[in-house]
Amino acid sequence: MQSISSPAASAPPSSLPLQPPLGSGDSRGWRKLVSFPVLLAVILGTLVYAFDSGGIADPDIWWHLRNAEVLVQTHSMVRSDLYSFTVPGAPWFNESWLSELPYYFAWQWMGTLGLFLVMLLQIELIIFGVYGLAYLSSKNVKAAFVASWLAVWLATVSFGPRTLLAGWLCLVAELFLLWQFREGKDRSWLLPLLFAVWVNVHGSWVIGMVLFAIFIGSGLIQGTWGRLEAVRWTPAQRSKIGLMGILSVAALFLNPYTYHLVFFPFDLGFRQKLNISHIEEWQSLDFHDLRGKILFGMLAATIILALVRKRRWRVEEVLFLLVAFYSAMTYSRFLFLAAIMLTPLLAKELDFLPPYNPRIDKYWLNALLIVAMLAGCARYLPTRERLQRNLVKQYPVKAIPYLQQLNLKGRVFNHCLWGGYLILNARNVPVFIDSRIDIYERGGVFADYLDAIGIVKPLEVLDKYHIRYVLFEKNSPLTYLLRHTSGWKINYEDGTTVLFERVGSVP
Repeated sequence: MQSISSPAASAPPSSLPLQPPLGSGDSRGWRKLVSFPVLLAVILGTLVYAFDSGGIADPDIWWHLRNAEVLVQTHSMVRSDLYSFTVPGAPWFNESWLSELPYYFAWQWMGTLGLFLVMLLQIELIIFGVYGLAYLSSKNVKAAFVASWLAVWLATVSFGPRTLLAGWLCLVAELFLLWQFREGKDRSWLLPLLFAVWVNVHGSWVIGMVLFAIFIGSGLIQGTWGRLEAVRWTPAQRSKIGLMGILSVAALFLNPYTYHLVFFPFDLGFRQKLNISHIEEWQSLDFHDLRGKILFGMLAATIILALVRKRRWRVEEVLFLLVAFYSAMTYSRFLFLAAIMLTPLLAKELDFLPPYNPRIDKYWLNALLIVAMLAGCARYLPTRERLQRNLVKQYPVKAIPYLQQLNLKGRVFNHCLWGGYLILNARNVPVFIDSRIDIYERGGVFADYLDAIGIVKPLEVLDKYHIRYVLFEKNSPLTYLLRHTSGWKINYEDGTTVLFERVGSVP
């Protein structure tokens, strides 16, 4: 392929630009829209859609919607528990209040389909951002696509209507800004604004601040150690990035809860031991699982290719790699973080793949494939009915009308992951617990819940909280016990849910 970097009027035809400049009246504009790199992006987007084309399974989304409703209707933040009978009025800070609002307005407008579309849009933007970062790192669109394709598999760990997605969007934006600063394109003034938003959408801002600190620190040293190198900031760069770091820390306190929201992630990490040890997404990564194998493969490929090709690594790249891999191994929910962080590094090592050649691009074929994929996604967009059928399999959807009509005369012990759904849809039923584990762990309720469902002392816990009703999964140890325990009867049962009522007076 001939060089196209230095066109000149006197140059031979082979060295002229492959495409004329904008404004020349040709078809360059539409060709960009249907070029091979865009086709690869659409393939990534279609893969994301295929992996999650009908699910909105996340137990937190329901109480997020209720919180947003309180904010919109009362114009005040939720500052204490409003929904349970076990910790009523306990102080609580809504760390994701800003990222709840898009879901709430979409839900008001389109119901469950709106939730799905907001979720899908955020995931697509994250993956496209990762694809862009991979291209900037490798300057090879094929390498970027291969690495991003693997990243989609890791990202599936957090597919769902989650406020965490807004945090990962902020992380992608931060990585773009840091890359531009390193390349001499200074837009670092946006970083304090980014952190001011980030702290209000999700507690993952802590990760972003750690990476920012690593980035700043890596420019304070100079040297080469084998294949590891560091380049010291110029005095102007050091002053600018240092100032932006200070302003970014200050920006964290621009939130309705002031310092309480800033300290919340540290409370989760250092005090909420039961939350961390019992919630599935906080468990260590299983390398027998497909995602675990893909993560190991990405890491191994990155390291082996770096050794074979004798490429030098910058200090911050190595530290970013270690942070991403350690986080994903320790807590499986951070597989998405690993997907964002590892993809640009892997793409950089895959840049030996043949580069994109506009001369041989088949624009009409690209256009046909892009239209076909977009049409297919539109054709198979999940309907409200389909989404509702999926909800029936996971939540007590069919039991809600019964609960609303039933004049409950006592307290209800409910499944933890159903609490949010009850908070939104059965407002006459104060919950025993929901997936806001932090507030229940501080009150000792979560420990009692674990004792009950683990059949350690279930009847004692039900007596302690004066429980008259138990709303739980049909096939669980607790429901099996109550079926075979005198003093309990079944009031309602369907394919998912059983509602028990205590016979006689509550102790």
